[in-house]
Amino acid sequence: MEGMWENFMRNNQSTLKSLFQRKKSSSNDEESPESSPRTIPQLSPLANSVVSRCSKILKIPTEELQHRFDIELPESVKQLFTYARNFLEFCSYQTLHKVSRNPDYLSDPEFRRLTYEMMLAWEAPCVECEGRVKETSSTNGEVEDDEGGSLFYSSSMTMAVQVDDKKTVGQEAFARIAPVCAAVADIITVHNLFDALTNSSGHRLHFLVYDKYLRSLDKVIKAAKNSLGCSLSNLPLSEVEIILDVEGAVPTQPVLQHVGISAWPGRLTLTNFALYFESLGVGVYDKAVRYDLETDLKQVIKPELTGPLGARLFDKAVMYKSTVTEPVYFEFPEFKGNSRRDYWLDISLEILHAHRFVRKNNFKETQQSEVLARAILGILRYRAVREAFQFFASQYKTLLSFNLAESLPGGDVILETLSSRLALLSANASPRNVKQLPTSSPVSLLALSQLGFILQKDAMLDGEALIVGDFCVGETNPLEIAVKQSISDTGSAEAAQATVDQVKVEGIDTNFAVMKELLFPVIGLATRLELLAAWKDPLKSTIFLMLTCCAIIRGWIRYILASVFVFFAIIMLWRRHFNKGKPLEAFRITPPPNRNAVEQLLTLQEAISQLEALIQTGNVILLKIRALLFAVLPQC
Repeated sequence: MEGMWENFMRNNQSTLKSLFQRKKSSSNDEESPESSPRTIPQLSPLANSVVSRCSKILKIPTEELQHRFDIELPESVKQLFTYARNFLEFCSYQTLHKVSRNPDYLSDPEFRRLTYEMMLAWEAPCVECEGRVKETSSTNGEVEDDEGGSLFYSSSMTMAVQVDDKKTVGQEAFARIAPVCAAVADIITVHNLFDALTNSSGHRLHFLVYDKYLRSLDKVIKAAKNSLGCSLSNLPLSEVEIILDVEGAVPTQPVLQHVGISAWPGRLTLTNFALYFESLGVGVYDKAVRYDLETDLKQVIKPELTGPLGARLFDKAVMYKSTVTEPVYFEFPEFKGNSRRDYWLDISLEILHAHRFVRKNNFKETQQSEVLARAILGILRYRAVREAFQFFASQYKTLLSFNLAESLPGGDVILETLSSRLALLSANASPRNVKQLPTSSPVSLLALSQLGFILQKDAMLDGEALIVGDFCVGETNPLEIAVKQSISDTGSAEAAQATVDQVKVEGIDTNFAVMKELLFPVIGLATRLELLAAWKDPLKSTIFLMLTCCAIIRGWIRYILASVFVFFAIIMLWRRHFNKGKPLEAFRITPPPNRNAVEQLLTLQEAISQLEALIQTGNVILLKIRALLFAVLPQC
């Protein structure tokens, strides 16, 4: 019975839809056939749907868009096999830049749906490509309200293909579409963002996850815009200072400031220039103490252990130290783990690294604001993913651009490439200059200003001037190339670190046995020299003494160090030639006998006693040498 009902609903879906969408049908009848966008033969149905919606948003016919693409872009991006995808990028990029000028575009569900369909169409832009993508017959019809059609899904789009629940997006498509909106993703961390969103879905992005991420991002941005209310009026903020996050305002999640052996609860605030801590008084917060992150004060921010009365017990604190401030510890108590501490450590280091990058390259005004805007947007995205998916970043998977560049192998290349791009920005980013250099526009700064944040006073920025930011149609940005190269080198770095971690052993006696075995050749050479010096074999000692005297007389001593290095080089070449292709033999040691805790303590005590005896002997020798230098007579 259920199967018959499903077949009936499937076969009569269009009839039932017409009963509940009479308004939509009537509006279709009123429109003339000429108003429907023309389909492009090279594109797949989904790509045609996206292009037609882009045409309506841009208010440019599809024929005109195709004509502009043909005459404005070079021949290299109009090849037969890449024409459909590059034309789709051309339309999508212009549309996204126009849509993102609306301050509330992240809260629009149609924007989220359109960008997701752009990614789907990017994976299957042509008819031949679409055959490789799994198609389903079910369609999600859009329910429109009484006020009229949607800008993205209007009634004139008769060929529009709705997003299927079973369709997912791959990493490459996400990396080419999402970073065009600087608030949604960053070109440096877009791959890590995709991994964070797809870590539980087989490395394919589902629309529900993407929609949840953008809704969370919109919520975080609105919270940041509303954070300058009366509740934080005690902070001495400048006009261009933006509050990025606040911790300690909720009683169940306190923040403790440790100075010496004292600890006091309060509220910790991070801005794009400093950390602020407000101690909790009698019902009110005291005057905030500012810990600068902008100027060069040799700041050190790192994880640290804290506890009552200065005891180092709990790994839940961040230490801040500078040349003008004694070490201060901010503890983030929680029952399990240290995720709160790790999060605040990451975002504080991101602001610190951004300012160091500015000072290193001597950036001013617009360039400095662009760097800080990139860091701010990264922190807001990190907050959104953390709140929506309980995401915890690792060393190479962070969502913060400057932290990632500091940790990745070859991250200095990323920073150099970013610096060269920022160097093209003029000191006053006027609309005229931006039009001349569309690929060097301050995309992050412009995105923040469009969202309602003021990061630079008297900045001459105009959203109408921006066409394409970090991405060019059919081309790979140098920054994207540097990021991909660093990511490819990450595997080698992780493998090398895993090898290092694998050879680390626990236990003092075990490590001592490993070191003794590694130093066996050196110990053997020292033993032979000791036998020669003891004259237990007079013949060998005499020959060694004569050779040593001959080397000293002839001046060969200065060649000894160089000869040793040459000898080692010959040995290495010999081994490389004759052991080519042979695996390295395992390094074997004789493990020490197992000992319990008491025996290990006794062994440690004995070793300390022997070390103490050696130090005493050394002191006696030094005192004897001192007595000889001062010609002190021996005491009877």
